[in-house]
Amino acid sequence: MNRRQLLTVAATASLAGCSGLGANGESSQLSLTVQNERADPVTVQVVVVDDEGTTYEDESDQIDSGVARAFEVTVGAEGRHEVTVTGEDWRGQLAWNAGTCALFDGTVSVTDESVEVASECTDTR
Repeated sequence: MNRRQLLTVAATASLAGCSGLGANGESSQLSLTVQNERADPVTVQVVVVDDEGTTYEDESDQIDSGVARAFEVTVGAEGRHEVTVTGEDWRGQLAWNAGTCALFDGTVSVTDESVEVASECTDTR
């Protein structure tokens, strides 16, 4: 990254902090961990949407056996949001209300026999 790009990124981050973007109620944050406990790698598709159909994340990644991958997604501050994690032969879903939850933690663990999901709001409004 050259100096001009670095200054642009720094200025944008500074303005975001000054304008109130972030943890003051104008957004909600998803912290998602996808754990592959299968014997082989899995390809996962992570999609985060709100109840109005806005897509905040649509990402695919391969996760090796025994490895976890973290996804951090900033979404709107109001309404229901849902994250869907899918693989070739499995699916896991979690949902939260951004109006009452500023930070939502979720975990999707994939084994050969099952898909386990767990979640909690770690920072309520």
